[in-house]
Order: sequence, then structure tokens, then C-alpha cells
Amino acid sequence: MAADNTSSVTEFIFAGLTDQARLQLPLFFLFLGFYVVTMVGNLGLIILIGLNSHLHTPMYFFLFNLSFIDFNYSSTIIPKMLMSFVLKKNVISYTGCMTQLFFFCFFAISECFILSAMAYDRYVAICKPLLYTVTMSPQVCLFLLLGVYGMGVWGAIGHTGNILFLTFCAENRINHYMCDVLPLLELSCNSPYMNILVVFIFASVGIAVPIVTIFLSYGFILSSILHISSAEGRSKAFSTCSSHIIALSLFFGSGAFVYLKPPSILPLDQGKVSSLFYTIVVPMLNPLIYSLRNKDVKLAMKKCLNRNIFS
Repeated sequence: MAADNTSSVTEFIFAGLTDQARLQLPLFFLFLGFYVVTMVGNLGLIILIGLNSHLHTPMYFFLFNLSFIDFNYSSTIIPKMLMSFVLKKNVISYTGCMTQLFFFCFFAISECFILSAMAYDRYVAICKPLLYTVTMSPQVCLFLLLGVYGMGVWGAIGHTGNILFLTFCAENRINHYMCDVLPLLELSCNSPYMNILVVFIFASVGIAVPIVTIFLSYGFILSSILHISSAEGRSKAFSTCSSHIIALSLFFGSGAFVYLKPPSILPLDQGKVSSLFYTIVVPMLNPLIYSLRNKDVKLAMKKCLNRNIFS
């Protein structure tokens, strides 16, 4: 039986995080808890920004989209992952696997570029405050957002198309908790060198271009902050960027660790543990980082709570 002309495999089986039976139930509840916190946190931030007019600024426009990306990103991965803890054999169809891979790549690459757009926004706010409203006009923000999702589609088509050309002969057990590029390459009958090169090129563009943008933005930001004469002004400028720096350090650090190293240096068993950070931990932490460290968000939360209590 053939899924199509390029593959004799009609379904894949996820190995999951571990094969130890005693860990399955605790891990199920642990990651279920992560998923609930991620959903509540990101959906709460989306609603909060949508309902509060004083948060309708470029900074929160991008934060709104970051929460939207994280909400969908987690939903692409975690529900299927949870099944591997409760089912003896967690199966996904060939079509389902390619669909999950596409949306995983789309949301992961979109997150890379939304974080770089947020870095540019902070650069304009700190380095060119008098021109902020003109430079970050609604039209510019929309153009940047189209670029973010456009790069997401480009990367997702590139990675998924690369995998679709592979032949899977017999082995269909994916050594991972999701359909990711490197575990699927490991199962292929084809010579993987050209495909690995394609992965490296797309990963380099998807990770390196945003990182360069972020480093340049924060280079100019740091230079501007050092020229601020008052200690209070410097502290305020640093606090404006701190949440974003924490979020992008976690995301890019774990992503680069997995994708920008040859498989021989990072075995897949270690790679799938490392990938927990950018697929599960970061989308859960982002709303907490931005809400707990942000005065405007905390003020909006207090207003909403007071409104509900008095009503």
C-alpha cells in the first residue's frame, strides 16, 4: 500500500519522550498542566489587549500576535503529544504528519520573525522616540506583520516540501513526540546530505536573519541607553526591553541548539529534550513574562478584575 508515489509508509508511530511505563502518567499530568497554563495565559493576554484601548499600540499589537502564534503553536504539538503518554501506540497518518510539520514550521518561523519585529519596535521607541508614531504607523505595523507570516509560510513550504520528496521504505517509528524535520530525515531511505543542507539553509534564514536584526536593534538600543544621563532614565529604558530579551533568549537559544548543529554532534534523544523548551516551555512562559514584568498589562488586568468584581 502506498500513501503516494514517493512513500510506502501510510502512517507513523511516535516514540514519545520516554518508554518507561512508570513515568507516563506523571508526564501526562505535567504536560497537561503546561498546556492549560499556555492556553489560559495566551488567550487571556489576547483578550486583555483586545479589550483595553490603551494597549492598542504597536508594542502590544505585536504582543497580541505573539500570543496568537504561541496559542496555535502549542495546540499543533501538545494534544498529540499527550496521547503518547496514555496510548500504547500513538499513531499519526502520513498526511496528518505532514500537516503537523507544516503548521509547526509555520508557527515556529513566525515566532522568530515576530520577536525580531518586536526588537525593531523597541529600537524605534528608545532610539527615535520623537518619530515613533510616524515610523511605527498602522501601515508599517501591518507591513511588518505580513512579512512575519509571509516568512512563516515560506519556511513551512520549504521544510515540508523537502520532506515530501523523501522516500520512507519500511521504518515508521519517529524518535520524537511530534513530526519534526530531523527525526523524519533519520527515517528516510534517501541519501540525506542534500536534504540536511536544505534544512540547514532554511533554518539559518529562519533563525539567523531574525537574530541579526535583534542584535543590530539591541546594539543601537544599548548605545542610546548609555548616552542617557540620568540613572532613572537608563533603568526605565532597560526595563522596557527586559521582558523581550528574556523571551527571545529562551526561544532562540533552544532553537539554535537543536537546528544549527549537525545531528552527529546532537543525538536525537538529546535533541527532542532540548526541543521541549521552544515548543512547550517558551509558549507557556511568554504571557507570564510579559504580564508579570509589564506595568501596563498589570494595570489592565487590575481594571478588568475590578470591573468584574463591581459588576
